Amino acid sequence: MPHQHQHQHQQQHQPWYRPRRQQQQPVADNPYAPEGGTPGPPGRGRRFGKGPGIATALVLLLLAAGGGLYAVNGGRSADPRRPVAQEEPRASGKPSADPTPAVRTPGTRRVPTSQEINAHRAPGDATAWIFNDPTDLPRRSIEFHDLWIVGDTVVQAVHRKVSAHRLSDGAEVWSVPLPAPVCETPVDATPDGKVVLAYKSSQAVHGNRCNQLQMIDLRTGKPGWHKELSETGPRDDTITVNTAISGDVLAVVQGMRAAAYRVGDGAKLYDIPMENPGRCHPDDVAGGSRLLVKSDCAIDVDRGKSYSQLREIDPRTGTVLWRHRTAQGWQVGKVLSADPVVITTFHAEERTDNWRVVALGPGGKPRTTVDARPKGFTYCAGEGSSDENLQNCSGAAVGDDTVFLGGTDRVGAYDLGTGKLVWGVKSEDSTLHPLRAQGGESGALVYEAASPSRPGGIVQLGKGGAETKRQVLRHPASARATEAGMLAGRLAWTNDRIVITPSVVYGDDARSQARMLSFGPEH
Repeated sequence: MPHQHQHQHQQQHQPWYRPRRQQQQPVADNPYAPEGGTPGPPGRGRRFGKGPGIATALVLLLLAAGGGLYAVNGGRSADPRRPVAQEEPRASGKPSADPTPAVRTPGTRRVPTSQEINAHRAPGDATAWIFNDPTDLPRRSIEFHDLWIVGDTVVQAVHRKVSAHRLSDGAEVWSVPLPAPVCETPVDATPDGKVVLAYKSSQAVHGNRCNQLQMIDLRTGKPGWHKELSETGPRDDTITVNTAISGDVLAVVQGMRAAAYRVGDGAKLYDIPMENPGRCHPDDVAGGSRLLVKSDCAIDVDRGKSYSQLREIDPRTGTVLWRHRTAQGWQVGKVLSADPVVITTFHAEERTDNWRVVALGPGGKPRTTVDARPKGFTYCAGEGSSDENLQNCSGAAVGDDTVFLGGTDRVGAYDLGTGKLVWGVKSEDSTLHPLRAQGGESGALVYEAASPSRPGGIVQLGKGGAETKRQVLRHPASARATEAGMLAGRLAWTNDRIVITPSVVYGDDARSQARMLSFGPEH
């Protein structure tokens, strides 16, 4: 394999040229790599656009107007509904994996272990760990919820369990079993590492409610208070519930009403005020450094006259600090950032075919509007207008004065002061996901997702676009098939380490999928 390694090394120094197309070769002694370019597992096609090519380099996409180069971004307690934490002291330091490899038969795929992936690392490759939870899942789509980084662990809720994994090696530190599947999680935890999630009223697939609130201390894995949301009628039903945390306050939207609770003890603090009752009703919430409440208004008339209102609420008192109203016929889509406040909007009739990014200034006043459609960017990487809650938008990240868009075959940065493209980069064989601002001068960390033809990695891009590329992590080729199969579903970056999970898995033993994969610097 010396020739292949030499070629890879050359690409690291000239990453933006276009190499001649060549047939993808399997990695020696690696039974988990795709052979002869075989595509990865089926999934949501939006993750890979219209089919990546086999060329293995990123190419310069666009020069933007305005003179800037813009690159494209168990046990239970007395209350049967309250869970009890289960310690999982896998002190060996080895990530958990099935102790006995499954028999490889046609139609089944075995998830590789961390040791197997790392055994085939090339010099300079990142180290990896993988977690494959053997818990049996129902034979249907199972959602993977938000990732929380707390101390030296990453925590996630999947189906009827919340579990924490050590960032250094993936070992499961603790888990909390739940009586029924999780149906809602907030994006943010409290500053001291607590969350309140919602799980269903029963294990039934249909006809249940998302009405069981459970507080969990993510630092210790110990469950706290439990509360059932009450319903009085269709205006406060719990068929769908949205939540957000700001400071020590949990905001809950159920039906057309919203309320705030103290995370520490579950005490109700206040009802979030409805304004213009009958015309506007709370629809969703966003948290973090600000508590933002979105309302849909005039929905009983034609779409051309409907609009949205976004309010900042003082989480301690419930006082409305400011209001932002869209134009008639436009709706607030997602909150990309709470500080600065950056949102998406879309046309009520044309939906996400006609969308914008809007930066708000003091008092909720519009500051800058960005139309990224001419450069080929799609709304939340093609997810549509109704995917998940207000703060979940794939392929978007915000810095102090820059919004980064991507999640498809391109990534780019827009200046929130001018609304203009600063740089943009396009890939022929990967999807590009901005993780966060880094490096100044509109710089960003970007995840290059693995594809059937190439491993993944982390790069830093700056104002010069393709010319500024710096490789931060190069993921081993031995992880390519597993990584590609996750479709960049959930991503978290912390301390020079990326954590990747699917957004959905299927409870099908013949389609075994890893639950969590992470890459960090070479030791």
